[in-house]
Amino acid sequence: MRTPLRPLTRILLARQRGENPDLIERENLDRRHEVLREKTQVRASARLGLLALAFGCAYVTIGVRMGHLAASVPVEPVASARGAEIVAQRADIVDREGRILATNMTTHALYAHPKDMVDPKGTAKKLAEIFPDLDAAALERRFTDGRSFVWVRKVLSPEQMQLVHEIGDPGLLFGPREMRLYPNGTLAAHVLGGYSFGAEGVHSAEVIGTAGVEKAMDARLRDPAEGGEPLELSLDLSVQATVEEVLAGGIAMMNAKGGTAILMDVHTGEVLAMASAPTFDPNDRPTPLVDKNAEPADSPLFNRGVQGVYELGSTFKIFAVAQAMELGLVNPNTMVDANAPMTWGKHKIKEFEGHNYGPLLSVSDVIAKSSNVGTAHIALMVGPLRQQAFLKSLGFFEPTPLELIEAPGAKPLIPKRWPEIVTITTSYGHGMSASPMHLAAAYTAIANGGIYIKPTLLKQTGPAKGVRVMSEKVAAESRKMLRRVVTDGTASYGEVEGYEVAGKTGTADKPKKSGGYYKNKVINTFASMFPASAPRYVLIVTLDEPINTLGSIPRRTAGWTAVPVAAEMIRRVAPLLGLRPKVELANQPTLTAAKN
Repeated sequence: MRTPLRPLTRILLARQRGENPDLIERENLDRRHEVLREKTQVRASARLGLLALAFGCAYVTIGVRMGHLAASVPVEPVASARGAEIVAQRADIVDREGRILATNMTTHALYAHPKDMVDPKGTAKKLAEIFPDLDAAALERRFTDGRSFVWVRKVLSPEQMQLVHEIGDPGLLFGPREMRLYPNGTLAAHVLGGYSFGAEGVHSAEVIGTAGVEKAMDARLRDPAEGGEPLELSLDLSVQATVEEVLAGGIAMMNAKGGTAILMDVHTGEVLAMASAPTFDPNDRPTPLVDKNAEPADSPLFNRGVQGVYELGSTFKIFAVAQAMELGLVNPNTMVDANAPMTWGKHKIKEFEGHNYGPLLSVSDVIAKSSNVGTAHIALMVGPLRQQAFLKSLGFFEPTPLELIEAPGAKPLIPKRWPEIVTITTSYGHGMSASPMHLAAAYTAIANGGIYIKPTLLKQTGPAKGVRVMSEKVAAESRKMLRRVVTDGTASYGEVEGYEVAGKTGTADKPKKSGGYYKNKVINTFASMFPASAPRYVLIVTLDEPINTLGSIPRRTAGWTAVPVAAEMIRRVAPLLGLRPKVELANQPTLTAAKN
């Protein structure tokens, strides 16, 4: 309780002593004010302390933040509006030596705010002069129909940008963005594929793959977790350029409609080169064909190495022989019936141009002479079920597991039923269709000692693991037979001095859409490996409708068309791959030292 200002006891005592009682009240007031001053001073001191602490914390926080910003990398601000965040960065694609195949380039897009334009009609006319593919009248309509935003051009060159600047209309605006650049033009076009823009904004655009590796590896190329690390392909840029050059020259020389070539490492499964012709420039990717009557192969976008599913002819014969040897049914010297023609039910199996290599041929000669009848008898020894199982193990019943978006859709054409007549025709490459890439992978198993390895377009660090499909002995015997095809058989023009080429020719009539086969249209293939004594590479060359007119008689077989093209490829590519030719030195005269 508060002390009274005029205590009764003290007032009475003061009056007895003759003192003034008012002094007692004044004294108590002074004492009360002193207590209040002390309390107020403590409260003010506490408030000043808290205020000083708050200011100190604020200054420390600001100082720490400023130091953090000074030490960090600047980052562009990102708008929080829906759809504004666009991932535009895309990793480079390089070959096995780190040489650029695809990269990014900063450019600009052109757009317009029609409401800010001073002279829409004049601007439209000037833009049409800069960009001939734009229609001035259509552009003017878009500028004057009340729109607030108009895309004019998604990509501009620096020269075009300067010309637009010179128009000087404030309604024309530029937005920075990245685009994909393929510095080598048409080189490896079917492998790379191409790009387009996905989500687009004024200041950026999403670059996405539309075909080839760009599409198949799109997630990897755009993944921020990869830190912009380039995608390393198995291709060798120098080898790829050489293969494409020789293939283009061969197609022209052999009057072919198109062609493909695949070079594959037999131990790693790496595709070192894959060419398809006709080709295109991924920097200016053409539009797909819309004509319903046109064949897919008529488009330069068509990848014949993967999407081209053909009857590959006599290149299949070595599979029938290899399987029969693996089963212990024959050996290279076993004599088989080769008497032509062979009658099977209502079907007749004939040799090329009516030849008859019979009555008997050794298994090795069946391959060297490319006997249909001899191969048919060997296939019948194997039987339909075992034949199917072996071809499945070589990958002929499924699409090739290649890193191309087109690969999964290129499934081999397999007969629905598999009677013995199908066993016969399949043994020499008719009635069943597969891609040259399937053939390359299967021949790799023969070349590397019997291991089937899945082909890949990604650079590998060492030999790949695979599945054994035949013994090393059978693979070695098969290679010897394929070597004889070049030295003594149908691929004599495939001999390349110093590189021991082995391989098998295949000439297959093209099927008609209405059924049956053309008499004067063929698909020619030469499946080869080198060097035959210790193969390191498999090369497949396929030509569409070739005709060799260099001689007096037009020739359509693979030995006259695909084989010379493949030989020239090997001649030019082998040194690039680091292969030294085996040169047999002539006998040198003996030198005798003599003294004068």
